[in-house]
Amino acid sequence: MELLFQHRSIRQYKSTPVADDLLNQIIEAGTRASNTGNMQLYSVVVTRDEEKKAQLAPLHFNQPMVKQAPVLLTICADINLFNHWCKQRKADAGYNNLLWLMNSTIDASLFAQNLCVEAESHGLGICYLGTALYNAQEFIDALELPKGVIPVTAIVLGYPDQEPPLTDRLPLNAVVHHEKYVDFKDEQVNELFSEKENLPSSRQFVSENKKENLAQVFTDIRYKKQDAEAFSAKLMDTLRKQGFEL
Repeated sequence: MELLFQHRSIRQYKSTPVADDLLNQIIEAGTRASNTGNMQLYSVVVTRDEEKKAQLAPLHFNQPMVKQAPVLLTICADINLFNHWCKQRKADAGYNNLLWLMNSTIDASLFAQNLCVEAESHGLGICYLGTALYNAQEFIDALELPKGVIPVTAIVLGYPDQEPPLTDRLPLNAVVHHEKYVDFKDEQVNELFSEKENLPSSRQFVSENKKENLAQVFTDIRYKKQDAEAFSAKLMDTLRKQGFEL
């Protein structure tokens, strides 16, 4: 429990390699996560080669930790292996649809989080990279992912070379609803986001970006609507090319 409450995203890493047996143990811990029907609809591509990491770095928007961390894991939603098994057993698989895209994405996410917790228990640091979805087609090409396989996230992993402070979180009543969902009134929204908005780092973000408030930093600078629409259209095209009927 202490480990969970001390999680930090690590963006600076030592060059110390991660031993093969330790990495295998970390990944095996991922496989012990809950998953749909015990079908294990996920896979991971392990990248340790420096040249390969350098090739993938631009797809991750050249974040320095991609090349700096000794291990890069690309986590995929994967119906490919299960489809092969069904075909060989003359079983009619119907998993190339939205439902099973969602199921396999959930499976991959649970797998990823389990392995991250195991990694942190051994003193390693991790950081999730959302860019695997932004540039899914490019990762498919670079990693030669077959139909039925979609990269959903990537994780850098290694020994930390920094000790950043804990990041803020919204209070529990921002995410917990008892018995039914109760929508928020304006005054509740103000109260729930008050601490986050008044952090020195948040005030600095607002000032540096010349915005009126923190929400505008998210909508106008960090995650713009036009970018989301463009990447969404690109992702939808990729999903169809990978065999999902959407």
